[in-house]
Amino acid sequence: MTLPEKFKIRVITLSDRAHAGSYRDLSGPAVVKYVKYAMAAAGWEYEIRTTILPDDPVALKAALTEVPMVDLIITTGGTGIGPRDITPDVVRPMLTRELPGVMEQIRVKYGTKNPGALLSRAVAGVIGTTLIYTLPGSVKAVHEYMAEIVKTMGHTFYMMYGVDKH
Repeated sequence: MTLPEKFKIRVITLSDRAHAGSYRDLSGPAVVKYVKYAMAAAGWEYEIRTTILPDDPVALKAALTEVPMVDLIITTGGTGIGPRDITPDVVRPMLTRELPGVMEQIRVKYGTKNPGALLSRAVAGVIGTTLIYTLPGSVKAVHEYMAEIVKTMGHTFYMMYGVDKH
């Protein structure tokens, strides 16, 4: 197998306020910056599409199952314990393979400095052939999570596509 000629990437922000237009999405653009950096560093072609959704499980599931599928989805928002935080509850049952180590490492690393980070229910994994990460909605958390995610992103894609780089 080979890597895609051009990676298709989707960044989904989940926020009732940003979707309604009463709040400017800051976390989605922060994710995009990191993804662009990681793809450029790897020398990979890519296209990124961004979406803002309300904190709604039906809307999120529809966005995750729409055709055509993409190579990478990163969501931001909805990973906490609030009544509208639904992202992991929608994503986890859809995973064909979970990658718990990524989020465990992030929670431990940043939870030692900020115990509130331990309340994140963020998940990472694969849905079919799509790599997915769910991030909290704060820009600070996006920076923390993406700083760790980009470290393994290249190797993860090689593994997913069966490219032997050992």
